[in-house]
Amino acid sequence: MIFRTAATSAALAIGLALVGAVTGPQWDPVPVTDHLEPSTPDTTIGGQGPDVQPVGTYAVQETPVVVQLDGTSVDGIVREPLDAPEGLPGVVFLHGAGTGSADEAFVDVATDLASAGVVTLVPSKRLDTYTTRHRDYVDMADDYERSVDLLRARPSVDPERVGLYAESEGTWVAPVLADQDQDVSFVVLVSAPVVPPRQQAGFAVDSYLRNTGVPQGVFRAIPRAVGMEMPGGGFEYADFDVTPYLARLSVPTLVAYGTADPSMPVEQGALRIIADAGANGNHDVTVRFYEGANHGIKIDDVMVPEFPRDVSAWVQGLPGTASAPPTVAGGQPNQLYLASAVPNPRWYGNGDIVIGFVIVGGVLLVVGPLVWLVTGVVRRVRRTPHPAGRLAPGLRWPLVGLAVGSVATMAGLVVYLVAVARLALDYKTDSWVVQGGWIAVRLLGLATVVAAAFIINRLSDLRQARKAVLASPEGGGVVVRPATGVGARTTLWATVVGSTILLVTLAYWGVYQLGI
Repeated sequence: MIFRTAATSAALAIGLALVGAVTGPQWDPVPVTDHLEPSTPDTTIGGQGPDVQPVGTYAVQETPVVVQLDGTSVDGIVREPLDAPEGLPGVVFLHGAGTGSADEAFVDVATDLASAGVVTLVPSKRLDTYTTRHRDYVDMADDYERSVDLLRARPSVDPERVGLYAESEGTWVAPVLADQDQDVSFVVLVSAPVVPPRQQAGFAVDSYLRNTGVPQGVFRAIPRAVGMEMPGGGFEYADFDVTPYLARLSVPTLVAYGTADPSMPVEQGALRIIADAGANGNHDVTVRFYEGANHGIKIDDVMVPEFPRDVSAWVQGLPGTASAPPTVAGGQPNQLYLASAVPNPRWYGNGDIVIGFVIVGGVLLVVGPLVWLVTGVVRRVRRTPHPAGRLAPGLRWPLVGLAVGSVATMAGLVVYLVAVARLALDYKTDSWVVQGGWIAVRLLGLATVVAAAFIINRLSDLRQARKAVLASPEGGGVVVRPATGVGARTTLWATVVGSTILLVTLAYWGVYQLGI
């Protein structure tokens, strides 16, 4: 009995492992072998000239403004140096992902630039056309163009020296705006993903998981989650490609990354910008890496002081600083893997199907016992002498184990992934959660498989016994059915089908993988 159960359980586990392997793509990122070598650790921008003022030279005046957009308006804040000469350079700030209020975003760097003699405008992000599911980077460029026009009209600003400062998601928008408005004077790209959003998401998830120390088996979930169509539709922007716009970028460009930013392909991004701009004959690209800085060019929530110093010097010194050597300077970046195309899942490529399967499986596990309960109540009310049905001996508890185990494993997987995500986003590790949690989920999954093995073996025994009775020449004996009555039969097969759906889904997400 023990050997038979073990053999059946092993066969089921291997079968689920095969199902998980063939129903979705694997994850095999390409390692970075040739690293970008900065010429010097000193990020100072050379060739600045006598007109370049350091940060802190001027007091800063803040002026609230309203930027009129097509169909709405947004607030903004202009920061200007007091008692500075007119004809100053101007910078419009483009937000990263998420909401962005003018009085909360870019406060430090916008103020620092203004104190050095650069007029800055931080508009609030337009949110009526910006959601998690939908955003259009070309339309966003049109909106930011209104802020550029507003800044050009300021009396203290030289309209021919107005450029863009874009961070993170905004770096997909800035090249579009620079392509549409040929009068944009320069572009500053901070923490630029460069690759399409879906590729950047796959890269970031991989990097976060590696930093957290998750087991290798968890990485299989990356292409299956990132590569599928999200439940409910939308997310068309996930495949937006900024490359054609970068290839047409013809203005001086400053690129900045923090070496401790795990979410961006820092070396690949810098090389791509240099190559794409160079293909257009634009060799005025300056790259700076800030040692130990994160995505916001900060260390311990404090902006690296050299960063606003370098940006303000570069902006004020243009055009002389556009090609000032060295092209690449700062800390040594260490990108481990390339950001590349995320494989698309085969049969689970639609997120609605993934969620639908889980819902259907869960509903079936509820429907069976509910039908049995209702049938029993009805029979009692009507005082029907026949019972609502019963399961064959040896099936009840394995069936309970299968239902509870499949639901518990699915819930455990969700809880585990959420816990890992929180650790990853907080840059923390916890071996009890990361390693122990994965082991616990897989053990739950194997226990569920054992319950399924009991059921399969018991059903096989009942079938063989039934054949023996029917084949008996005497025609005697009692045929024991797996379940009698509508309620019991519904419970049996609804539980089997519902649990099978959940087990296949768990296999897809890697719970049963055996290195296959």
